[in-house]
Amino acid sequence: MDYPTLTATIDSLTLGERDQIALMATVACEVYHADPRFDWVGFYRVTEPEVLKIGPYQGGHGCLVIPFSRGVCGACARSRAPQLVADVNAFPDHIACSSSTVSELVLPVFDASGRLIAVFDIDSDQPAAFTEEDVTELTAILARVFEKA
Repeated sequence: MDYPTLTATIDSLTLGERDQIALMATVACEVYHADPRFDWVGFYRVTEPEVLKIGPYQGGHGCLVIPFSRGVCGACARSRAPQLVADVNAFPDHIACSSSTVSELVLPVFDASGRLIAVFDIDSDQPAAFTEEDVTELTAILARVFEKA
């Protein structure tokens, strides 16, 4: 993955934009098309206490609602920490929004005040598709985009 190019592209596309949904749509599109490992890329927005609802995404259909108490996305929202899952079938209480998902990376998304506004979910149809570099680089991109919105 060419993270410097992806970062520069997202920076230029989001420059001056403050609307969170527009930013989510742009980030989801750019990340989805940046790497063939990524089978589904999207945001689940915090819409009410302890509830995530589908936001902008690329790929097949996603789950519409995910409670904080369930799945990889819920674990990310509860802990406010990245979830790097090499095998979703080994993750307790995994929610199978798509039967093709084998591994998953979910990152928390914060606004400028440090409030959790969403989780960024990336699914892969390949086992152990994600690395610590993905966690570090994508976390930095999310901070650059959403901490100014």
